[in-house]
Amino acid sequence: MPRGYAGKLLEVDLSREKIWETTLGEGVLEAFFGGRGLAAKVLWDRLGDRWPHVDPLGPENIFLAMTGPLTGIYPGSRICCSGKSPLSNGVIGATASSEFASELKMAGYDGVIVTGRAKSPVYILVTDQGGEIRGAEHLWGKTGEETIRIMNREITGELERRKPNLGLYKEPGIIYIGPAGENRIRTAAVMTKICHAAGYGGYGAVMGSKNLKAIAAKGHGPLPEVAAPETVKVLWREIHSNLISRERFRRWGTGYGGYSVGAEMSSEPVRNWQSEWHDERGIGGPRFEVPYWAKRYWSDFNCTLSCMKLSCIKAGRWKGDITDAPDYEMQAYLGPNLGIFNAEDATHLSAVIDNLGLSGINSGNTMAFAAELYQRGILTREDLGFEMEWGDAEAFTKLAWMISKREGVGDILAEGTYRAALKISKLKGVDVTPYAVQVKGVEVGAHGTRSGRDMNPIGYAASVQGGDHTSSTRDGYDDMRWSVFNDSAVVCGFCSYDRLIWEFARAVTGWNITRHRWCTEHGPRIVTLQQALLLLGGPDIYWNPEKDFDNPPRFYEPLPEGPYKGKATDRAAVEVMKRNYYKVLGWDERGIPKRETLERLGLEYLEPQLSKLRKT
Repeated sequence: MPRGYAGKLLEVDLSREKIWETTLGEGVLEAFFGGRGLAAKVLWDRLGDRWPHVDPLGPENIFLAMTGPLTGIYPGSRICCSGKSPLSNGVIGATASSEFASELKMAGYDGVIVTGRAKSPVYILVTDQGGEIRGAEHLWGKTGEETIRIMNREITGELERRKPNLGLYKEPGIIYIGPAGENRIRTAAVMTKICHAAGYGGYGAVMGSKNLKAIAAKGHGPLPEVAAPETVKVLWREIHSNLISRERFRRWGTGYGGYSVGAEMSSEPVRNWQSEWHDERGIGGPRFEVPYWAKRYWSDFNCTLSCMKLSCIKAGRWKGDITDAPDYEMQAYLGPNLGIFNAEDATHLSAVIDNLGLSGINSGNTMAFAAELYQRGILTREDLGFEMEWGDAEAFTKLAWMISKREGVGDILAEGTYRAALKISKLKGVDVTPYAVQVKGVEVGAHGTRSGRDMNPIGYAASVQGGDHTSSTRDGYDDMRWSVFNDSAVVCGFCSYDRLIWEFARAVTGWNITRHRWCTEHGPRIVTLQQALLLLGGPDIYWNPEKDFDNPPRFYEPLPEGPYKGKATDRAAVEVMKRNYYKVLGWDERGIPKRETLERLGLEYLEPQLSKLRKT
């Protein structure tokens, strides 16, 4: 067994109530590494021959929670959730920081693969003794805070009863869903802790479709052995020293961006991207720090960067709300994007979204889409049941609950921005898709392309993960070393230290992993497999790469205000850059991987399906 791996995966068939262990060959592990890469490989092997017919929210889909060879060893460990995405119909690797990943590895597993659908709500408990399926009827319908509170008490009590000689147990690592996931909201996140989310991809809905409330892990074994222990020790200390020196990021996390990304770069969503500029000083890091931060440095296992903050509203109408800083994405999407420019309301909405188990980016995007339709008179008070004005935190709180419960118009919005746009267009007899700010069914991150100061013009348009800002594209080479590696390794991108991480990967695995090899071999192999599954799509939506692999229409409209007023994304430049990106990766001008590319990357088994998509 190669070093860095526990050596086996836990498989759970919820329909048959069967649990077993499986292993993957060293060749597969080296080729796809872990996390995002390995999940895509497992999905292809098991579903590839019928991919267009697999319903992402049906029992046939697979939910994967995967670690990587660096998880728990390199600073900043995360868990990677994947499966066939109910948003893109492709594969997305969605990661979240959590002790769940290290607990899973210390219990002896590199990941959990879940198939089928339970007859009633369940959760899976993973320990050193293996996995077990436990009833979760008492957890169904509970918010995030309620779920964590009950599971921590229940599982630690159970484990202490089983092995009292081990003393008091620390709480287990848990990934779970809130009411949104239970109701199969396509923008539902897989949550962990009180406010950490694997948000992109809609995998909370996939868990909900399986009646799977949570997976908890508690391990007592060591992390896997590494190939060069002394080298790993030296590198580990060097990397931690570097992380501790990142004082600005440690102090603010990404939360300082709520003001600066809008005011200085004109690339923050404002009122559903109708603008990307504001000079509102009521939002941004300092406005959150003094009144709300209850914990200034918050991190998960083996992370000295500690960029997360814990906020609590201590008085007023939102008293008792607890959430993250919020980070920049939550500030932007639940702040200026909804016309909200004060820290208290943004913190409150962040807590609401966390508790419901929605993705703040994706559902924030959908709520702003609905608000713009109300602004334009397309959705009415009769449709919503209340007035929907920009900046009205109470109205957006109601809307978030309606979406998570699929109540009224919330049932349409629960389908995500793109599918909701298609339904509302048909219902109202007016094309509302130009107001849907998404790419390939995935709502875009809070970084615009129009000012030229932030996101690359093809960052979303060419990405196999659509609107995922953490997996943006640029040149088909350098972008491979970022999220494609981090999501497969599986570690936090904020902890990445490019000067040493490749040597660290070699010291852990013993394989000849270099930056150049990753950018020309491993990375292209993973994104080419993801591109193939995205192109196959289905069953409700199939993407036309010539039309759909593009920026949202709004990104081609001139910015209406601010220092970059009049600037827009250059469509001609986007087309040139996309073709160059495809060329570097060995794809044709439409983004279809070529036969010779598949052969070079060892993906020749994709050829029968992809040959049908090529133009002769």
